[in-house]
Amino acid sequence: MPESSSSQPAASTASEHWPAPVADGPVRARLSLPGSKSMTNRALILAALSDRPCLVRRPLASRDSELMVGALRALGVEITAAGPSDLSVTPAPLRGPASVDVGNAGTVMRFVPPLAALASGDVHFDGDPRARERPVDELLNALRALGADIDDGGRGALPLTIHGTGAVPGGDVVLDASGSSQFVSALLLSGARFAKGVHVRHEGPPVPSRPHLDMTVEMLRAVGVAVDSGDDWWRVEPGPVRASTIAVEPDLSNAAPFLAAALVTGGEVTIQGWPEHTTQPGDELRDLFTRMGGEVSRSGDDLTLRGTGTVLGLTADLRAVGELTPTIAAVAALASTPSRLTGIAHLRRHETDRIAALAAEINRLGGDVEELPDGLEIRPRPLHGGVFHSYDDHRMATSGAVIGLAVPGVEVENIATTRKTLPDFPGLWAEALA
Repeated sequence: MPESSSSQPAASTASEHWPAPVADGPVRARLSLPGSKSMTNRALILAALSDRPCLVRRPLASRDSELMVGALRALGVEITAAGPSDLSVTPAPLRGPASVDVGNAGTVMRFVPPLAALASGDVHFDGDPRARERPVDELLNALRALGADIDDGGRGALPLTIHGTGAVPGGDVVLDASGSSQFVSALLLSGARFAKGVHVRHEGPPVPSRPHLDMTVEMLRAVGVAVDSGDDWWRVEPGPVRASTIAVEPDLSNAAPFLAAALVTGGEVTIQGWPEHTTQPGDELRDLFTRMGGEVSRSGDDLTLRGTGTVLGLTADLRAVGELTPTIAAVAALASTPSRLTGIAHLRRHETDRIAALAAEINRLGGDVEELPDGLEIRPRPLHGGVFHSYDDHRMATSGAVIGLAVPGVEVENIATTRKTLPDFPGLWAEALA
């Protein structure tokens, strides 16, 4: 399948190439990870809609969370630092005119428009060039059906303007959320503030990233919002949002490259503060990496993955945990048996076409990867050094780092893009390999 234009490598210079460190032995590390981006941006939305000031504890400090903070401030919400690691959020009447830069953050481009529909005044949205290609049409059509006034020039994409009237009628709406579970989460997060609440029903192919929907529902209930749900429907009753303190868990998806380092080098990596019960998709790493040859154990709040010296391929439907695909594909490229990763067609419309990008970059290093309509077939083949392009995609960059552990001469283009969800990936990587 030919690569789409959005999966072509960005222009770069040699100075932007990061020499991926090669592991000179088993990686052994004990790490504490920053907060979950998904939980941070949901927490900030709920805090902005709360009927009282809210303390968001240990939020992630990254480009995506900074974009969310900027969006909420533009709408009149007061957000200030509270000590070294927390944020204090003081709600205020939402108002325009305002301009929101979504960057390339899916949570900002999808979670903030329903909030903006509750504001008084016009709110304009735009972002990075890739953001203009990412789908929001189903969300916009759903918001219109619920009573919002939106001008997108008929594009179904950014840039767009929401003409806020200070209220949204709400009610019943049907949409196809097979492109992103964020369409549903966006409506649920603001739904309690709609006059009639919101009842969302999905019609179409299966919704990806179901754990993120569970996260949304759990976080809403934790702040007093009445939520009910079934297989393909969700109902939020109108009422106040009572958020006073929201604690953010460590980002388990960002644990993926570090646990992968233990797996591919036969080492041992411990992640501190791993929740015993969580809705984060990254929790599935315990099972996935065990199937690929690792051994997982817990001790209190610590989770440890030990590599056994054997790296196996994987056959798996990753629809629910698609964000883990780049790291799993990197490990699969180093495995001794073939892999088949499916259920991830929606990754073609993420930060880049991740399916095309992974195939192109692993093959560029000598691999044998075939694109499937909804995934990847990866067959073992010795790899060699070369430039691994990131496509301005943080998870592509970290997957290149994983391959570089075992393959000398890998250079990752634009490693700085990892700042989207990790403030200092190169520093943490160096710490893990020290």
